[in-house]
Amino acid sequence: MNILSWIVIGLIAGWLASKLVRGSQFGIIGDTIIGVVGALLGGFVAAQVFKIPNAVSGFNLETLAVALLGSIAVIFILRLVPGIGRR
Repeated sequence: MNILSWIVIGLIAGWLASKLVRGSQFGIIGDTIIGVVGALLGGFVAAQVFKIPNAVSGFNLETLAVALLGSIAVIFILRLVPGIGRR
């Protein structure tokens, strides 16, 4: 997946995750970073646990779903860090 696709998917997934997990407003850059990290985390979990190869592969609904679930997990992990949690 090229870098532009990662950024766009990350932005969409991070924004959706911040809306679904109330109280987690990180701004456009923060949402993008959370989305990209979430896509990496979600892709790793999908490959290791669910045996789905290439879960994050291009600009499609499966990739967005994996990135969204990973982004939600990243937000919950960030809430455990003092000073970053809820705002």
